[in-house]
Amino acid sequence: MNLKYKISLFFLFLGFATAFSQGSPYYKGGFKIKFGDNDDKYVRIITWAQAQANYSDDRPEDQSDVSFQLRRARILVYGQIVKDFLVLTHIGMNSLNANNMQPVGNEGTPQVFMHDAWAQYNVAKNHVIGGGLHYWNGLSRLNSQGTLNLMTMDNNRASWSNLGLSDQFARHIGIFAKGNFGRLQYNVAVNEAIVNTLDTQTLSTDYAVYQGANLLGTANAGKVYTGYFAYNLLNMESNFLPYKVGSYLGTQELLNVGAGFFHHPEGSVILNDEGEQQGENVNLFALDVFYDVPIGAAGASLTAYAKYQYNDYGTNYQLGPYSTGNMWYAHTGYLLPGDFQNTRFQPYASFNYSTIDALQDDRSIFGIGANAYLNGHNSKLTLEFQSENFNGERLNRLSLQAMIYL
Repeated sequence: MNLKYKISLFFLFLGFATAFSQGSPYYKGGFKIKFGDNDDKYVRIITWAQAQANYSDDRPEDQSDVSFQLRRARILVYGQIVKDFLVLTHIGMNSLNANNMQPVGNEGTPQVFMHDAWAQYNVAKNHVIGGGLHYWNGLSRLNSQGTLNLMTMDNNRASWSNLGLSDQFARHIGIFAKGNFGRLQYNVAVNEAIVNTLDTQTLSTDYAVYQGANLLGTANAGKVYTGYFAYNLLNMESNFLPYKVGSYLGTQELLNVGAGFFHHPEGSVILNDEGEQQGENVNLFALDVFYDVPIGAAGASLTAYAKYQYNDYGTNYQLGPYSTGNMWYAHTGYLLPGDFQNTRFQPYASFNYSTIDALQDDRSIFGIGANAYLNGHNSKLTLEFQSENFNGERLNRLSLQAMIYL
C-alpha cells in the first residue's frame, strides 16, 4: 500500500468522525434519572465508544499496514436511593477487530463482559467500604486510569501493572475501603488473585512465572494487597468513583502527590536447584505527581503527570509490557486558548523508559499527539504517533481515534 493511499484512508476516517461526532451542546451531567425531588435518589447511565484507524510498520506482510478497530464500547450504570450506599455495574468490550471477530458473534474473544460490579457503604463521614468486582486499584494514578477523559490516546500500557496477571482486565474481586483524612485521600483493598492468568510461560530455574495462585495453591498466593494515597496540595479532587481523570481541561486547579503499593505473596513461581516449585513475592511500589491548572491566556490549561515505579514480579521476570526492573513515565499537554463553543486543540507528548533485569536492553516509548475537542471530552478526535525502541528493534505506530461519550 503506497503512502498516498494510507494518508487518504486516515483523512477519510477523519472526515467521517468529524461529520458524525459533534456531540450535544446540551450535555450537562449525563443521563441521570432522579426519583422524586430528592437528589440522593438517582440512577446515572454513561455510555461511550472509541473507534480507531491504526498504521503500524510491524504488521505481517500478508496484512495491510492500516487497520481499523473498535477500541472500546462500554456502558456504566450506578445509583443509590439513600446516601449511605451505592451500587455500580460496568459492562463492555475491548479491541474488536478483523482478526478476533466471530461470524455470528457468539464465541471467541473479545466478548462483552462484566468490567465492574460492586456495592459500597458509607461507614462514616468521608469513609466508605465496599466489595465486589472493583477498580479501586492501588499503586499509582494510572493503575486506576479512567478511559472517558484520557489526555493521551490511551493509558500507558505498563501502568495497568497487573492486567491479566492477578486480575480480570485490571479488576479484582475483593473488599476495599476509601476516603480521606483532610487533604489526604486513600484507597486500600484486599483481593482474590486470578487463577487463570495470561502468563503461560514454562516453569524454569532462570526466571519466575506469574502463576502462584494456580500452581502453589496456598492461602498466601490467593490474596493480593494494594493501596494508593494522594495528598491534595491545591483543591480537593473527587474520589467518588475510582476512575482517575486524565485532563480536566482547565476546570480544576490540582496538584496531587501520590504513593502506592501492590503486594502479592508468592504470586510468582520459580524452580529451585532441585526442580521444586518455589513461591516468590510480587512487590510493586510507585510515586507520582499530577498537576492540572488553568494557565496563561483565557481558556488555556496545562496538564502534567510524572511517575516512578519499582517493579519486582519475581526473578528475571519479563512478559510483554511487564518486567522486573524500574519504570519512569511522564506526559504533558497544553490546551490552547479558546472556549468550548468552538473546537479546542491540545498538543501533548509522553515518554516511558523501563529497565528490564532479564535483558541487557531497556525499553523506551516516545509519543506525540494532539486532541481536537469537538464538545469537550464528550466528543473528541485524537491523533498520535508512537515510537518504541525495545530489544534492538524500533516499532512506529500512527493512530487516529474518534470518541463519543454520553
